[in-house]
Amino acid sequence: MAGLKAFEFIEIEELPPKPRRSHITEIRGSYYTVVTPTYLRELFDIAGEYIDIFKYAGGSMRLHPRRIVLEINRMCHDYGIQVSTGGFTEKVLSQGVDAFERYLEEAKSLEFDIVEVSSGFIEIDDRDKVEIVKAIKHSGLKPKPEVTLVKGAGGGVEGWRTEDLSHEHMVRDIETYLSAGAWMIMVESEGITEGVDKWRTDIIEDLVRRFGVERLMFEAAERDVFRWYIYTFGPRVNLFIDHSQILELTAIRTGLWAPKEPWGKVRFGR
Repeated sequence: MAGLKAFEFIEIEELPPKPRRSHITEIRGSYYTVVTPTYLRELFDIAGEYIDIFKYAGGSMRLHPRRIVLEINRMCHDYGIQVSTGGFTEKVLSQGVDAFERYLEEAKSLEFDIVEVSSGFIEIDDRDKVEIVKAIKHSGLKPKPEVTLVKGAGGGVEGWRTEDLSHEHMVRDIETYLSAGAWMIMVESEGITEGVDKWRTDIIEDLVRRFGVERLMFEAAERDVFRWYIYTFGPRVNLFIDHSQILELTAIRTGLWAPKEPWGKVRFGR
């Protein structure tokens, strides 16, 4: 909950109030490390003001007790934080349309806000992409499709045979999803800033030029990556990071710390 900050007389660039249309930060919940309700409450007491979305990565909510999922989701709402299913939809779709319909019903009953749609491990044709987005919207949830440059990658999975897709494939996917009414587009880092010898900054810059920063969110769960995004596109860019990085990212967003250039010379005294 927001309140008087320590050293509040020190000037920084404050974030706009929630709900935000830019400056959005999504954090990863349980996946690489377990994130408990107790930890989250303490994290939100310190940094909940800076968190916009909490994401269950890798379908991790399937491994949680149902009551704990509901407890976490309601806690998020108490702090003005939306809750995302993460990319679990593609696992659900592999079990058929009936499973997908039940998935949306369960997501609603567990008080999720956002359903992410990924296709890193399954093939979804354009017509089905449109229908999936419309079904999510019809259920009262926000569709947040993910686009990727690499087929068969994501979620920390290693050893799979991957297939490089074209930049234009990503552009067509984004256009398809937005035309269907997607709330926001998630851009997977694999093949762009992750798993490459040289970052494909040309692709990122082209996507921002075509679609703007408010419609896109970028996976940026490495320090060098989220710093580059802020320094290149400014604090308005929407980023997905690990929960452990929230204060460092916010320090950069607000100009509190980590400037591109030294602050300069000062003279102490009156």
